[in-house]
Amino acid sequence: MTAVHQFVPALLPRDATGDHTRALRDAFRSAGWESDIYVEAAHDELQDEATYFEEYPARARPGDVLLYQLGTSSPVAEFLLGRAEPLVLDYHNVTPESFYEGWEDHTAVKVALARRQVAALAPKAVLGIADSAFNARELEELGCPATTVVPILVDLHVDADRVDGHERVRLAADHGASTVLLFVGRISPNKAHQRLVEALWIYRRIYDPGARLHFVGPAVTPAYADAVFAFADELGLADAVRHGEDLTEAELAAWYQDADVFVCLSEHEGFCIPLLEAMQAGTPIVALDAGAVGETLADAGILLPTARPATVAAAVARIRGDTALAHRLADAGRRRLADFAAPITRQRFVDVLAGVADAERGVA
Repeated sequence: MTAVHQFVPALLPRDATGDHTRALRDAFRSAGWESDIYVEAAHDELQDEATYFEEYPARARPGDVLLYQLGTSSPVAEFLLGRAEPLVLDYHNVTPESFYEGWEDHTAVKVALARRQVAALAPKAVLGIADSAFNARELEELGCPATTVVPILVDLHVDADRVDGHERVRLAADHGASTVLLFVGRISPNKAHQRLVEALWIYRRIYDPGARLHFVGPAVTPAYADAVFAFADELGLADAVRHGEDLTEAELAAWYQDADVFVCLSEHEGFCIPLLEAMQAGTPIVALDAGAVGETLADAGILLPTARPATVAAAVARIRGDTALAHRLADAGRRRLADFAAPITRQRFVDVLAGVADAERGVA
């Protein structure tokens, strides 16, 4: 029997990698395979769904294929380097340490270690699976012998009942008819929240003095987050910038639907799931063409070659001033979303891993 076991540094609820890992396990089991999840750590809610990676040697069987969900540094990487089983990397990208230098030295050290681990694992892997061609190129440059692109497995098919109506009403009452720009993602230097603040400042001066900027996501780099909000205060925007943190799924859906434009000026993205969430909500998108953003977005938004505040503000104003354009972009987003449908991605992973297992057994 085919056995594909996954290894992940941390299994967390309401986390893209955690959700992806559990969805893949279910897909592999539905294919009739053995599949378990091995971790360095697991959230209390998911303890019953994971086993500590140190226990794998006692459970190992001939023919096992090991799939590593790689996005951060972990002792799991060193463990896998010492294993003889065929290794497949599912690479979600690691932010370069340069983004954290001067903000959080310990994070810079951690991501530098993660990138060294990627470099060590890539040549050992029999295959690298990447969320995007951008990520695949990184693996190839590091010596991975073969790569293929399969998007992260996310199930975004949700009905309208998911939206928190009370939250939607509360948000609308707060800003009225003013323009709302939204960005969703952790507050971290590579996400370039300061560029969004600059764009809001320009937009309010030229187009809409009452415009608002909504951030959603954890402040994972506190020094940077403090600097972003202090910057907004210096520009007189303290009351125009709202931060949503620890939102429920239904509340987050309300924030997406409340926004007029989703604006992403991130400087480094390996895929960018919030783009898909904005597409699902029907929120028009303006995004900087950086990292994998362009290939994820395709024609489902306005893709910018620069994050100059005036350019960003003009793009937002173009959407706000042209209802037909806003609708066309929303429709394009829904069409693009179909390319990432969970059943398609699920089957693609099963096919790819079946190929690896067959190759290891010498099956033509």
